[in-house]
Amino acid sequence: MSEQAGIKLWSFTGKMKTLHLSWMAFFITFVVWFNHAPLLAVIGNSLGLTASEIKTLLILNVALTIPARVIIGMLTDRYGPKLTYTWVLALCSIPCFMFAAASNFEQAAIARFLLGFIGAGFVIGIRMVSEWFPVNELGTAEGIYGGWGNFGSAAAAMSLPAIALLFGGDDGWRYAVGLSGLLSLVFSVIWYFNVSDTPKGSTYFKPKQTGAMEITSKGDFWLLLLMKLPMYGALSLLIWKLSPSGVSLLAEQSAIIAYIGLVLLFIFEVKQTYKVNGHVFKQPVPEIHQYKFKQVAVLNILYFATFGSELAVISMLPLFFAEVFSLDMVYAGLLASLYAFMNLMSRPGGGWISDKFGRKKTLLILTAGLAAGYLTMSTIDSSWPLALAVLAAMACSFFVQAGEGAVFAAVPLIKRRLTGQIAGMTGAYGNVGAVVYLTVLSMVSYQQFFLVIAATAVVGFITLLFMEEPKGSMTEVREDGTIELINVT
Repeated sequence: MSEQAGIKLWSFTGKMKTLHLSWMAFFITFVVWFNHAPLLAVIGNSLGLTASEIKTLLILNVALTIPARVIIGMLTDRYGPKLTYTWVLALCSIPCFMFAAASNFEQAAIARFLLGFIGAGFVIGIRMVSEWFPVNELGTAEGIYGGWGNFGSAAAAMSLPAIALLFGGDDGWRYAVGLSGLLSLVFSVIWYFNVSDTPKGSTYFKPKQTGAMEITSKGDFWLLLLMKLPMYGALSLLIWKLSPSGVSLLAEQSAIIAYIGLVLLFIFEVKQTYKVNGHVFKQPVPEIHQYKFKQVAVLNILYFATFGSELAVISMLPLFFAEVFSLDMVYAGLLASLYAFMNLMSRPGGGWISDKFGRKKTLLILTAGLAAGYLTMSTIDSSWPLALAVLAAMACSFFVQAGEGAVFAAVPLIKRRLTGQIAGMTGAYGNVGAVVYLTVLSMVSYQQFFLVIAATAVVGFITLLFMEEPKGSMTEVREDGTIELINVT
Protein backbone atom coordinates (compact mmCIF):
# COMPACT_ATOMS: atom_id res chain seq x y z
CA MET A 1 0.00 0.00 0.00
CA SER A 2 1.05 3.59 -0.50
CA GLU A 3 3.67 5.17 1.70
CA GLN A 4 1.46 7.75 3.48
CA ALA A 5 -0.33 6.83 6.67
CA GLY A 6 -3.79 8.30 7.15
CA ILE A 7 -5.82 10.60 4.93
CA LYS A 8 -4.13 13.99 4.56
CA LEU A 9 -6.66 16.09 2.65
CA TRP A 10 -4.25 18.86 1.63
CA SER A 11 -1.60 16.47 0.29
CA PHE A 12 -1.27 15.94 -3.47
CA THR A 13 1.22 13.07 -3.55
CA GLY A 14 0.94 9.27 -3.59
CA LYS A 15 -2.51 7.88 -2.82
CA MET A 16 -3.91 11.35 -2.06
CA LYS A 17 -3.02 12.55 -5.57
CA THR A 18 -4.92 9.54 -6.97
CA LEU A 19 -7.93 10.29 -4.71
CA HIS A 20 -8.03 13.97 -5.69
CA LEU A 21 -7.74 13.25 -9.42
CA SER A 22 -10.43 10.53 -9.08
CA TRP A 23 -13.02 12.80 -7.48
CA MET A 24 -12.18 15.54 -10.00
CA ALA A 25 -12.84 13.09 -12.88
CA PHE A 26 -16.16 12.05 -11.27
CA PHE A 27 -17.02 15.73 -10.59
CA ILE A 28 -16.54 16.55 -14.30
CA THR A 29 -18.70 13.60 -15.42
CA PHE A 30 -21.53 14.94 -13.21
CA VAL A 31 -21.11 18.51 -14.52
CA VAL A 32 -21.47 17.15 -18.07
CA TRP A 33 -24.29 14.74 -17.15
CA PHE A 34 -26.38 17.50 -15.56
CA ASN A 35 -25.25 20.45 -17.72
CA HIS A 36 -28.76 20.79 -19.22
CA ALA A 37 -30.73 20.88 -15.94
CA PRO A 38 -30.13 24.53 -14.86
CA LEU A 39 -30.51 25.74 -18.47
CA LEU A 40 -33.69 23.83 -19.37
CA ALA A 41 -35.94 26.90 -19.68
CA VAL A 42 -33.47 28.68 -22.01
CA ILE A 43 -32.81 25.49 -24.05
CA GLY A 44 -36.57 24.93 -24.34
CA ASN A 45 -37.11 28.47 -25.71
CA SER A 46 -34.09 28.27 -28.02
CA LEU A 47 -35.15 24.95 -29.61
CA GLY A 48 -38.90 25.60 -29.38
CA LEU A 49 -39.56 22.57 -27.14
CA THR A 50 -42.91 21.65 -25.60
CA ALA A 51 -43.26 20.80 -21.90
CA SER A 52 -43.49 17.07 -22.71
CA GLU A 53 -40.35 17.26 -24.89
CA ILE A 54 -38.44 18.85 -22.00
CA LYS A 55 -39.61 16.03 -19.68
CA THR A 56 -38.51 13.52 -22.32
CA LEU A 57 -34.97 14.97 -22.32
CA LEU A 58 -34.86 14.40 -18.54
CA ILE A 59 -35.92 10.75 -18.98
CA LEU A 60 -33.45 10.15 -21.83
CA ASN A 61 -30.62 11.60 -19.74
CA VAL A 62 -30.83 8.71 -17.25
CA ALA A 63 -32.00 5.93 -19.62
CA LEU A 64 -28.62 4.67 -20.81
CA THR A 65 -26.92 4.98 -17.41
CA ILE A 66 -28.49 1.74 -16.09
CA PRO A 67 -26.85 -0.63 -18.64
CA ALA A 68 -23.83 1.70 -18.99
CA ARG A 69 -22.84 1.28 -15.32
CA VAL A 70 -22.82 -2.51 -15.72
CA ILE A 71 -20.79 -2.32 -18.97
CA ILE A 72 -18.31 0.25 -17.57
CA GLY A 73 -17.86 -1.95 -14.47
CA MET A 74 -16.80 -4.87 -16.68
CA LEU A 75 -14.46 -2.69 -18.77
CA THR A 76 -12.87 -1.24 -15.60
CA ASP A 77 -12.13 -4.71 -14.19
CA ARG A 78 -10.73 -5.82 -17.55
CA TYR A 79 -8.69 -2.79 -18.71
CA GLY A 80 -8.13 -0.84 -15.48
CA PRO A 81 -9.47 2.54 -14.26
CA LYS A 82 -6.71 4.56 -15.97
CA LEU A 83 -7.69 3.59 -19.53
CA THR A 84 -11.44 3.32 -18.88
CA TYR A 85 -11.84 6.81 -17.35
CA THR A 86 -9.65 8.29 -20.12
CA TRP A 87 -11.97 6.90 -22.82
CA VAL A 88 -15.21 7.77 -20.98
CA LEU A 89 -14.13 11.41 -20.45
CA ALA A 90 -12.85 11.77 -24.03
CA LEU A 91 -15.62 9.97 -25.94
CA CYS A 92 -18.50 11.50 -23.94
CA SER A 93 -17.33 14.99 -24.89
CA ILE A 94 -18.66 14.17 -28.42
CA PRO A 95 -22.39 13.89 -27.51
CA CYS A 96 -21.86 16.93 -25.26
CA PHE A 97 -20.73 18.96 -28.30
CA MET A 98 -23.62 17.42 -30.28
CA PHE A 99 -26.09 18.69 -27.66
CA ALA A 100 -24.50 22.16 -27.70
CA ALA A 101 -24.92 22.26 -31.50
CA ALA A 102 -28.45 20.75 -31.61
CA SER A 103 -30.96 22.71 -33.71
CA ASN A 104 -34.10 20.64 -33.02
CA PHE A 105 -35.64 18.24 -30.50
CA GLU A 106 -34.53 15.04 -32.29
CA GLN A 107 -30.84 16.07 -32.30
CA ALA A 108 -31.02 17.15 -28.65
CA ALA A 109 -32.79 13.89 -27.69
CA ILE A 110 -30.15 11.65 -29.35
CA ALA A 111 -27.30 13.62 -27.71
CA ARG A 112 -28.97 13.47 -24.28
CA PHE A 113 -29.56 9.72 -24.62
CA LEU A 114 -25.86 9.14 -25.44
CA LEU A 115 -24.80 11.41 -22.57
CA GLY A 116 -26.40 8.94 -20.16
CA PHE A 117 -23.17 6.97 -20.64
CA ILE A 118 -21.07 9.57 -18.80
CA GLY A 119 -23.24 8.96 -15.71
CA ALA A 120 -21.46 5.59 -15.44
CA GLY A 121 -18.06 7.21 -14.78
CA PHE A 122 -18.65 6.98 -11.02
CA VAL A 123 -18.05 3.19 -11.08
CA ILE A 124 -14.46 3.55 -12.39
CA GLY A 125 -13.19 5.60 -9.45
CA ILE A 126 -14.64 3.15 -6.91
CA ARG A 127 -12.21 0.50 -8.20
CA MET A 128 -9.33 3.00 -8.48
CA VAL A 129 -9.71 4.20 -4.87
CA SER A 130 -10.03 0.60 -3.57
CA GLU A 131 -6.63 -0.21 -5.15
CA TRP A 132 -4.86 2.67 -3.39
CA PHE A 133 -6.29 2.74 0.15
CA PRO A 134 -6.03 0.21 3.01
CA VAL A 135 -9.20 -1.23 4.50
CA ASN A 136 -9.19 1.03 7.61
CA GLU A 137 -9.26 4.18 5.39
CA LEU A 138 -11.29 2.81 2.49
CA GLY A 139 -14.76 3.98 3.58
CA THR A 140 -13.55 7.54 4.20
CA ALA A 141 -11.64 7.66 0.88
CA GLU A 142 -14.60 6.26 -1.10
CA GLY A 143 -16.89 8.72 0.71
CA ILE A 144 -14.70 11.69 -0.26
CA TYR A 145 -14.59 10.40 -3.85
CA GLY A 146 -18.38 9.96 -3.99
CA GLY A 147 -19.41 13.07 -2.06
CA TRP A 148 -17.06 15.59 -3.65
CA GLY A 149 -17.55 14.13 -7.13
CA ASN A 150 -21.32 14.06 -6.74
CA PHE A 151 -21.18 17.78 -6.04
CA GLY A 152 -20.60 18.25 -9.79
CA SER A 153 -24.37 18.36 -10.35
CA ALA A 154 -24.74 21.23 -7.82
CA ALA A 155 -21.68 22.97 -9.32
CA ALA A 156 -23.29 22.77 -12.78
CA ALA A 157 -26.48 24.33 -11.38
CA MET A 158 -24.51 27.16 -9.76
CA SER A 159 -22.00 27.98 -12.53
CA LEU A 160 -23.47 27.16 -15.96
CA PRO A 161 -26.29 29.78 -15.96
CA ALA A 162 -23.68 32.44 -15.08
CA ILE A 163 -21.37 31.21 -17.90
CA ALA A 164 -24.33 31.29 -20.32
CA LEU A 165 -25.09 34.88 -19.28
CA LEU A 166 -21.42 35.81 -19.69
CA PHE A 167 -21.49 34.74 -23.35
CA GLY A 168 -24.97 36.27 -23.67
CA GLY A 169 -27.43 36.10 -26.52
CA ASP A 170 -29.59 33.18 -27.62
CA ASP A 171 -26.55 30.91 -27.91
CA GLY A 172 -25.11 31.53 -24.42
CA TRP A 173 -26.36 28.11 -23.23
CA ARG A 174 -24.55 26.44 -26.16
CA TYR A 175 -21.20 27.88 -25.07
CA ALA A 176 -21.81 26.85 -21.43
CA VAL A 177 -22.67 23.25 -22.43
CA GLY A 178 -19.81 23.12 -24.96
CA LEU A 179 -17.32 24.33 -22.34
CA SER A 180 -18.25 21.44 -20.02
CA GLY A 181 -17.51 19.04 -22.91
CA LEU A 182 -14.15 20.72 -23.52
CA LEU A 183 -13.36 20.38 -19.79
CA SER A 184 -14.09 16.63 -20.03
CA LEU A 185 -11.84 16.24 -23.09
CA VAL A 186 -8.93 18.16 -21.52
CA PHE A 187 -9.20 16.28 -18.21
CA SER A 188 -9.08 12.91 -20.03
CA VAL A 189 -5.49 13.82 -21.03
CA ILE A 190 -4.56 15.09 -17.53
CA TRP A 191 -5.98 11.87 -16.02
CA TYR A 192 -4.10 9.57 -18.42
CA PHE A 193 -0.69 11.12 -17.72
CA ASN A 194 -1.06 11.43 -13.93
CA VAL A 195 -2.47 8.15 -12.59
CA SER A 196 -1.63 4.46 -12.46
CA ASP A 197 -4.04 1.59 -11.71
CA THR A 198 -2.22 0.47 -8.56
CA PRO A 199 0.57 1.66 -6.25
CA LYS A 200 4.05 0.52 -7.36
CA GLY A 201 4.57 -3.20 -6.77
CA SER A 202 0.87 -4.05 -6.34
CA THR A 203 -1.00 -6.47 -8.61
CA TYR A 204 -4.11 -5.41 -10.54
CA PHE A 205 -6.38 -8.47 -10.36
CA LYS A 206 -8.61 -9.05 -13.40
CA PRO A 207 -11.65 -11.34 -13.72
CA LYS A 208 -10.88 -14.82 -15.04
CA GLN A 209 -13.52 -14.34 -17.76
CA THR A 210 -15.40 -11.39 -19.19
CA GLY A 211 -18.94 -11.26 -20.52
CA ALA A 212 -20.78 -11.78 -17.22
CA MET A 213 -20.18 -11.44 -13.48
CA GLU A 214 -18.49 -14.42 -11.87
CA ILE A 215 -20.37 -16.17 -9.06
CA THR A 216 -19.15 -19.06 -6.90
CA SER A 217 -22.20 -21.22 -6.05
CA LYS A 218 -25.42 -22.60 -7.61
CA GLY A 219 -27.68 -20.51 -5.36
CA ASP A 220 -25.76 -17.35 -6.29
CA PHE A 221 -26.27 -18.11 -10.01
CA TRP A 222 -30.07 -17.88 -9.56
CA LEU A 223 -29.80 -14.88 -7.21
CA LEU A 224 -27.69 -13.00 -9.81
CA LEU A 225 -30.35 -13.59 -12.50
CA LEU A 226 -33.10 -12.54 -10.07
CA MET A 227 -31.23 -9.29 -9.27
CA LYS A 228 -31.02 -8.46 -12.98
CA LEU A 229 -34.82 -8.38 -13.35
CA PRO A 230 -35.41 -4.96 -11.65
CA MET A 231 -32.89 -3.40 -14.08
CA TYR A 232 -34.89 -4.73 -17.04
CA GLY A 233 -38.07 -3.62 -15.27
CA ALA A 234 -36.74 -0.04 -15.02
CA LEU A 235 -35.74 -0.02 -18.70
CA SER A 236 -39.25 -1.30 -19.60
CA LEU A 237 -40.69 1.54 -17.52
CA LEU A 238 -38.58 4.03 -19.49
CA ILE A 239 -39.83 2.59 -22.81
CA TRP A 240 -43.41 2.84 -21.51
CA LYS A 241 -42.81 6.51 -20.58
CA LEU A 242 -41.49 7.22 -24.11
CA SER A 243 -44.33 5.28 -25.83
CA PRO A 244 -47.77 6.72 -26.84
CA SER A 245 -48.93 5.84 -23.28
CA GLY A 246 -46.41 8.41 -22.00
CA VAL A 247 -44.78 11.28 -23.92
CA SER A 248 -45.15 9.72 -27.40
CA LEU A 249 -41.50 10.01 -28.45
CA LEU A 250 -41.64 6.39 -29.63
CA ALA A 251 -44.37 5.15 -31.97
CA GLU A 252 -46.36 2.10 -30.81
CA GLN A 253 -44.39 -0.14 -33.22
CA SER A 254 -41.01 1.23 -32.07
CA ALA A 255 -41.97 0.65 -28.42
CA ILE A 256 -42.90 -2.99 -29.18
CA ILE A 257 -39.54 -3.47 -30.97
CA ALA A 258 -37.77 -1.97 -27.92
CA TYR A 259 -39.62 -4.36 -25.55
CA ILE A 260 -38.70 -7.36 -27.75
CA GLY A 261 -35.09 -6.10 -27.77
CA LEU A 262 -35.06 -6.12 -23.94
CA VAL A 263 -36.38 -9.70 -23.82
CA LEU A 264 -33.72 -10.86 -26.31
CA LEU A 265 -31.02 -8.99 -24.35
CA PHE A 266 -32.09 -10.76 -21.13
CA ILE A 267 -31.99 -14.17 -22.86
CA PHE A 268 -28.49 -13.32 -24.15
CA GLU A 269 -27.42 -12.28 -20.61
CA VAL A 270 -28.70 -15.57 -19.13
CA LYS A 271 -26.72 -17.44 -21.79
CA GLN A 272 -23.54 -15.43 -21.08
CA THR A 273 -23.95 -15.88 -17.32
CA TYR A 274 -24.19 -19.64 -17.79
CA LYS A 275 -21.21 -19.63 -20.18
CA VAL A 276 -19.02 -17.92 -17.55
CA ASN A 277 -20.44 -19.74 -14.50
CA GLY A 278 -21.78 -23.10 -15.75
CA HIS A 279 -18.89 -24.89 -14.02
CA VAL A 280 -20.52 -24.32 -10.59
CA PHE A 281 -23.23 -26.85 -11.54
CA LYS A 282 -20.59 -29.51 -12.24
CA GLN A 283 -18.20 -29.08 -9.31
CA PRO A 284 -18.14 -26.77 -6.29
CA VAL A 285 -15.73 -23.81 -6.20
CA PRO A 286 -13.03 -24.30 -3.48
CA GLU A 287 -14.10 -22.43 -0.35
CA ILE A 288 -11.00 -20.22 -0.37
CA HIS A 289 -12.12 -18.71 -3.71
CA GLN A 290 -15.81 -18.28 -2.85
CA TYR A 291 -17.63 -15.03 -2.15
CA LYS A 292 -21.28 -14.51 -1.18
CA PHE A 293 -23.39 -12.77 -3.82
CA LYS A 294 -26.06 -12.02 -1.17
CA GLN A 295 -23.68 -9.26 0.04
CA VAL A 296 -23.99 -7.63 -3.41
CA ALA A 297 -27.79 -8.11 -3.46
CA VAL A 298 -28.23 -6.36 -0.09
CA LEU A 299 -26.04 -3.40 -1.15
CA ASN A 300 -28.02 -3.13 -4.43
CA ILE A 301 -31.30 -2.78 -2.50
CA LEU A 302 -29.79 -0.19 -0.13
CA TYR A 303 -28.42 1.90 -3.02
CA PHE A 304 -31.86 1.72 -4.69
CA ALA A 305 -33.28 3.40 -1.55
CA THR A 306 -30.41 5.86 -0.95
CA PHE A 307 -29.09 7.17 -4.29
CA GLY A 308 -32.39 6.36 -6.04
CA SER A 309 -34.31 8.55 -3.62
CA GLU A 310 -31.65 11.29 -3.78
CA LEU A 311 -31.91 11.58 -7.59
CA ALA A 312 -35.72 11.59 -7.40
CA VAL A 313 -35.96 14.07 -4.50
CA ILE A 314 -33.45 16.51 -6.07
CA SER A 315 -35.71 16.54 -9.17
CA MET A 316 -38.91 17.36 -7.26
CA LEU A 317 -37.85 19.30 -4.13
CA PRO A 318 -37.83 22.83 -5.69
CA LEU A 319 -41.39 22.29 -6.95
CA PHE A 320 -42.43 20.77 -3.59
CA PHE A 321 -41.20 23.81 -1.61
CA ALA A 322 -42.69 26.22 -4.18
CA GLU A 323 -46.14 24.62 -4.08
CA VAL A 324 -46.42 23.82 -0.35
CA PHE A 325 -45.05 27.18 0.88
CA SER A 326 -46.10 29.39 -2.10
CA LEU A 327 -42.52 30.46 -2.88
CA ASP A 328 -41.10 31.69 -6.19
CA MET A 329 -39.09 29.05 -8.06
CA VAL A 330 -35.69 30.77 -7.63
CA TYR A 331 -36.00 30.90 -3.84
CA ALA A 332 -37.47 27.37 -3.70
CA GLY A 333 -34.60 26.09 -5.89
CA LEU A 334 -32.05 27.72 -3.58
CA LEU A 335 -33.59 26.08 -0.48
CA ALA A 336 -33.85 22.71 -2.25
CA SER A 337 -30.17 22.86 -3.26
CA LEU A 338 -29.27 22.55 0.44
CA TYR A 339 -30.36 18.89 0.16
CA ALA A 340 -27.65 18.22 -2.48
CA PHE A 341 -25.15 20.53 -0.74
CA MET A 342 -25.03 18.09 2.19
CA ASN A 343 -23.12 15.65 -0.07
CA LEU A 344 -19.82 17.42 0.59
CA MET A 345 -19.77 16.22 4.20
CA SER A 346 -22.46 13.52 4.53
CA ARG A 347 -21.07 10.96 2.11
CA PRO A 348 -17.48 11.11 3.45
CA GLY A 349 -19.06 11.07 6.94
CA GLY A 350 -20.91 7.82 6.18
CA GLY A 351 -17.68 6.23 4.95
CA TRP A 352 -15.74 7.45 8.00
CA ILE A 353 -18.38 6.11 10.46
CA SER A 354 -18.25 2.80 8.56
CA ASP A 355 -14.44 2.63 8.95
CA LYS A 356 -14.71 3.30 12.69
CA PHE A 357 -17.73 1.23 13.75
CA GLY A 358 -18.13 -1.51 11.15
CA ARG A 359 -19.95 -1.79 7.84
CA LYS A 360 -23.15 -3.59 8.89
CA LYS A 361 -23.81 -1.67 12.13
CA THR A 362 -23.36 1.68 10.33
CA LEU A 363 -25.72 0.68 7.51
CA LEU A 364 -28.39 -0.49 9.99
CA ILE A 365 -28.34 2.84 11.86
CA LEU A 366 -28.28 4.98 8.70
CA THR A 367 -31.07 2.98 7.00
CA ALA A 368 -33.27 3.35 10.10
CA GLY A 369 -32.54 7.11 10.04
CA LEU A 370 -33.40 7.20 6.33
CA ALA A 371 -36.82 5.61 6.94
CA ALA A 372 -37.53 8.00 9.83
CA GLY A 373 -36.37 10.98 7.73
CA TYR A 374 -38.73 10.29 4.82
CA LEU A 375 -41.56 9.46 7.23
CA THR A 376 -41.05 12.93 8.75
CA MET A 377 -40.98 14.57 5.29
CA SER A 378 -44.31 12.91 4.45
CA THR A 379 -45.92 15.00 7.23
CA ILE A 380 -44.67 18.39 5.91
CA ASP A 381 -47.50 20.73 4.90
CA SER A 382 -48.14 24.49 4.79
CA SER A 383 -48.73 24.59 8.57
CA TRP A 384 -45.02 23.81 9.17
CA PRO A 385 -42.61 26.72 9.64
CA LEU A 386 -40.51 26.91 6.43
CA ALA A 387 -37.21 26.79 8.38
CA LEU A 388 -38.27 23.55 10.10
CA ALA A 389 -39.24 21.97 6.76
CA VAL A 390 -35.82 22.85 5.29
CA LEU A 391 -34.08 21.44 8.40
CA ALA A 392 -36.10 18.21 8.09
CA ALA A 393 -35.04 17.87 4.43
CA MET A 394 -31.38 18.47 5.35
CA ALA A 395 -31.49 15.95 8.23
CA CYS A 396 -33.09 13.39 5.92
CA SER A 397 -30.42 14.05 3.25
CA PHE A 398 -27.67 13.37 5.82
CA PHE A 399 -28.96 9.81 6.31
CA VAL A 400 -29.48 9.36 2.54
CA GLN A 401 -25.97 10.46 1.55
CA ALA A 402 -24.15 8.98 4.56
CA GLY A 403 -25.94 5.73 3.62
CA GLU A 404 -24.52 6.00 0.09
CA GLY A 405 -21.04 6.46 1.58
CA ALA A 406 -21.51 3.42 3.83
CA VAL A 407 -22.74 1.25 0.89
CA PHE A 408 -19.60 1.99 -1.10
CA ALA A 409 -17.43 1.49 1.98
CA ALA A 410 -18.58 -2.16 1.78
CA VAL A 411 -18.61 -2.71 -2.03
CA PRO A 412 -14.80 -3.04 -2.48
CA LEU A 413 -14.58 -5.63 0.34
CA ILE A 414 -16.51 -8.40 -1.45
CA LYS A 415 -14.20 -9.59 -4.26
CA ARG A 416 -11.30 -7.41 -5.42
CA ARG A 417 -11.11 -8.52 -9.06
CA LEU A 418 -14.88 -7.96 -9.48
CA THR A 419 -15.03 -4.56 -7.72
CA GLY A 420 -15.83 -2.67 -10.93
CA GLN A 421 -18.68 -5.03 -11.83
CA ILE A 422 -20.11 -5.05 -8.29
CA ALA A 423 -19.90 -1.22 -8.16
CA GLY A 424 -21.50 -1.12 -11.62
CA MET A 425 -24.45 -3.25 -10.59
CA THR A 426 -24.95 -1.44 -7.27
CA GLY A 427 -24.63 1.93 -9.01
CA ALA A 428 -27.16 0.85 -11.65
CA TYR A 429 -29.62 0.01 -8.85
CA GLY A 430 -29.40 3.65 -7.75
CA ASN A 431 -30.64 4.69 -11.20
CA VAL A 432 -33.32 1.95 -11.13
CA GLY A 433 -34.51 3.47 -7.83
CA ALA A 434 -34.68 6.95 -9.40
CA VAL A 435 -36.76 5.69 -12.35
CA VAL A 436 -39.16 3.82 -10.04
CA TYR A 437 -39.54 6.69 -7.55
CA LEU A 438 -40.06 9.31 -10.30
CA THR A 439 -42.70 7.07 -11.90
CA VAL A 440 -44.42 6.73 -8.49
CA LEU A 441 -44.26 10.54 -8.09
CA SER A 442 -46.14 11.00 -11.39
CA MET A 443 -49.04 8.94 -9.96
CA VAL A 444 -49.37 9.95 -6.28
CA SER A 445 -49.21 12.97 -3.95
CA TYR A 446 -45.95 14.28 -2.47
CA GLN A 447 -46.88 12.82 0.93
CA GLN A 448 -47.45 9.34 -0.52
CA PHE A 449 -44.22 9.64 -2.55
CA PHE A 450 -42.19 10.17 0.65
CA LEU A 451 -44.05 7.30 2.35
CA VAL A 452 -43.16 4.93 -0.52
CA ILE A 453 -39.44 5.79 -0.11
CA ALA A 454 -39.72 5.26 3.67
CA ALA A 455 -41.32 1.83 3.03
CA THR A 456 -38.48 0.75 0.68
CA ALA A 457 -35.97 1.87 3.34
CA VAL A 458 -37.72 -0.48 5.80
CA VAL A 459 -37.37 -3.31 3.23
CA GLY A 460 -33.67 -2.38 2.94
CA PHE A 461 -33.32 -2.56 6.75
CA ILE A 462 -34.83 -6.08 6.80
CA THR A 463 -32.55 -7.35 4.00
CA LEU A 464 -29.57 -5.86 5.87
CA LEU A 465 -30.12 -8.41 8.63
CA PHE A 466 -28.92 -11.06 6.13
CA MET A 467 -25.68 -9.20 5.34
CA GLU A 468 -22.45 -10.41 6.95
CA GLU A 469 -19.86 -8.02 8.36
CA PRO A 470 -16.72 -8.32 6.15
CA LYS A 471 -14.01 -10.07 8.16
CA GLY A 472 -10.70 -11.88 7.64
CA SER A 473 -9.37 -11.63 4.09
CA MET A 474 -10.35 -12.23 0.48
CA THR A 475 -8.24 -14.44 -1.76
CA GLU A 476 -6.93 -13.48 -5.20
CA VAL A 477 -4.56 -15.45 -7.45
CA ARG A 478 -1.65 -13.69 -9.15
CA GLU A 479 -0.72 -14.46 -12.77
CA ASP A 480 2.17 -16.70 -11.62
CA GLY A 481 -0.33 -18.84 -9.62
CA THR A 482 0.68 -17.55 -6.17
CA ILE A 483 -2.06 -16.48 -3.77
CA GLU A 484 -2.51 -13.02 -2.23
CA LEU A 485 -4.68 -12.50 0.84
CA ILE A 486 -6.26 -9.03 0.92
CA ASN A 487 -7.34 -7.89 4.40
CA VAL A 488 -11.01 -6.81 4.69
CA THR A 489 -11.30 -6.30 8.46
